Parts: sequence; C-alpha cells; structure tokens
Amino acid sequence: MFARIKKSGRYEYLQIVENKKIEGKTRQRVIATIGRMDEIKEKDQLEPLIRSLSRFSDKVLLLLSKDSVPDVDAVKIGPAMIFDRLWRELEMPQIFSELLANRKFSFNLERAVFLTVLHRLFVSGSDRNCNLWRSNHAVEEIEKIDLHHFYRAMAFLGEELKDQAGATDLTPLCTKDLIEEELFSRHRDLFTGLSLVFFDTTSIYFEGQGGNTLGERGFNKDGKPQCKQMVVGAILDDKGRPISCEMWPGNTTDVKTLLPVAKRLQERFQIQNICIVADRGMVSSQTIEEMENRDSPINYILGARMRQVKEIRDIVMADKGEFTEVLREKIKSKNPAPLEVKEVMVEDRRYIVCQNATQTKKDAATRESIIAGLEACIKKNPKNLIGNKGYARYLKVCKDGLSVDPEKIRN
Repeated sequence: MFARIKKSGRYEYLQIVENKKIEGKTRQRVIATIGRMDEIKEKDQLEPLIRSLSRFSDKVLLLLSKDSVPDVDAVKIGPAMIFDRLWRELEMPQIFSELLANRKFSFNLERAVFLTVLHRLFVSGSDRNCNLWRSNHAVEEIEKIDLHHFYRAMAFLGEELKDQAGATDLTPLCTKDLIEEELFSRHRDLFTGLSLVFFDTTSIYFEGQGGNTLGERGFNKDGKPQCKQMVVGAILDDKGRPISCEMWPGNTTDVKTLLPVAKRLQERFQIQNICIVADRGMVSSQTIEEMENRDSPINYILGARMRQVKEIRDIVMADKGEFTEVLREKIKSKNPAPLEVKEVMVEDRRYIVCQNATQTKKDAATRESIIAGLEACIKKNPKNLIGNKGYARYLKVCKDGLSVDPEKIRN
C-alpha cells in the first residue's frame, strides 16, 4: 500500500493505492482519494495527515522541519526503566559482584546477563539476535559489550561447580544454581517456606551443532524429531514465584525428573516438608511407590489418567457419591470456571474428582457433533475415517464395515 499522485485534466489528486496480484498479474486498486493536491497544500493539511498516520507506527519517528533534518537516533527507554529497577530490587548486581569477586572479566558480565534477560522477556531469541535488538533500547553501561561477551556470559552461567554435592545423575550443579540459591536466601524471612511447590517441564529444540551434554533426540512437542532438544523444568512456589529452573538431556522423560527434583530442592533450599503438585505426565506407579516408601515420605498431588488406569476408570469414576459445589456457574465471563468436587477413597489412596459443568456441556455438544458427522461419513465414504483418532473412539468394526458403537458413546 502506498501514496501516489494521479493527474486528471489540469489537477493532481493524492490517492492511497493497494497492489494486488490477480491471476499472476499485479493490479492496482484505489483505496481512497484524499483530495486535490493544490487544495491540500493551500490549507496546510498534508503535515497533520502524516503526523496522524505516524502515531500508528512503532518503527517510524516523525520529524517535520522546514530546515535541514537534524541527525538523531531514537531508542526505547521503557523496558530497561521498568525491569532494571526490578533487577536491582532483587539485588542481582550484588549477587553477581560476590560471585565475580575472584574473577577478572574484561567486560561488565552482570550487564550482559541483564541484557539477555531483558531481550528474552520482550522478544526472545539467540544472543546474536539480542546483540542487534539492543541498538533500539537504552540500557545503562552496555556500550562496551560485544557479541562474544554474551557467549562468555552464558558460558559462565553454565560453568560446572567444583563441589557437586547434591547434584543428580542427570545434570551437574553450575553457577546458575548458586544464583538461584542466593536469590532465595536474600529474600526469605521467618515465614518463608516451600511446603508447596509446582513443577512442570517442556522441551526446547535447537538446530545446528552443539549441545554435547544436553542435546539429545527425544519426544519433540514441536514436531521436529530430526532436531536435538533439551528438557527444561520450572519450579514455582505457592505464590507463583519461580524458585529454580532445571535442565536435562532431551531424551529425559517427565517421570524420571520428579524425584531428583524433589531431592535436589530439599537439599538446596533446606526444606523439611514438601508437597509436589504435578500433572499426569509425571505419574507412574513406580514414582508414587518410591515417594511413599522413602525414609521421609513426600506429600504429593498428582493428576491422574482417568481412562488408562483401571482403578480410576472402574472404581473412582463409577463412585455414586454426591459432588460438593466449590464455585458456581459463571455469571460474568471474567468469573472463574465452575467447579464441583468429591472425595473417593480406595483403600489408603485418596482421589479428588473434579467436575466443570461448563466443560461438561461443551464436551456433550462436541460429542453430538462428532457422532452426527460420523453417521454421515459412514454412509458416504467410510474410508475417510481411517486414522482419525477423534472418530475412532466411537466406532466399531462389524461384518458390514464400520458402525457407531452406542456402548462407547455411553462410556
């Protein structure tokens, strides 16, 4: 889209035009005719129009001057102004100062780390990308930092410690762990505790060479099994504040990380009692058995696989006990989702069954839509159903071909 002058007779008109490809050929379409150029200039309307349009651009700085345009640079001050203050309130400069007391870097390592953190908060990307991004932002004391300084700063954070007491078999302790422990220590008080933590993992893939210790091929959530990846775990306290970040080789399963994380948390942060809250991807009978049979058993709240575990499917879900309403159905869109719960005991195992009335209605409507589509597809072209997991759960194979299974629908 661009502006152009269109001559018609003895007058010139200012137009906004759009280029569009139609059947392989570029065609121009007039979006709007602003007016006659002589009238626009006479009424001095051009500059106000340009100024008005420039307000909607994040990249254009408008300078209107009748004299020569001065040589200026525009930088953003907001990101650093806000997050540098938070960074200093967390006492990060003091922590780095203590860690670097016996080290002599030729650049300001603390500023390099802050800049990479700021970049990841706003854009995220590689250190090379960060080096380009910083030119548009005002950050104190970064003038002498070059690209290779970012690489050295990251290497420092991942530097293995001489004392590996408390390290797991999956990954060693490194400088990053000292920073996390010091942060926790500086901001704890008499009432600070970690009786409840939340833990979850994800995978991050990367391309190219590298990743000699963490880079492995595993289950890739991004659909790129050809790429090496690493697994990252985040641990948060009951107020949603991050405590630590763990990293493992890319072929590590969630089940293998739960107990090492619990043990490492207790040792690193001197926690007496701990309760782990994790999703169903962390659950295995071996993990639960080990948590309960330890010298100091770990409390846990774990998501459960409703369809895959026989005890849950046949006993817990079949329980006829009444639900207790915790949250009513939404009146306003911003209200929390409705919630009903009931407790089911199976021997010494305690299950909490949760039900969301809104989600139940939505699931029922989706199910009815799928079944209607199924019946139509069976009559028309049943071959299209092969490999469709959404449909397969409601189908059965009979002598005449495929048919909808009423028993599966009831289940």
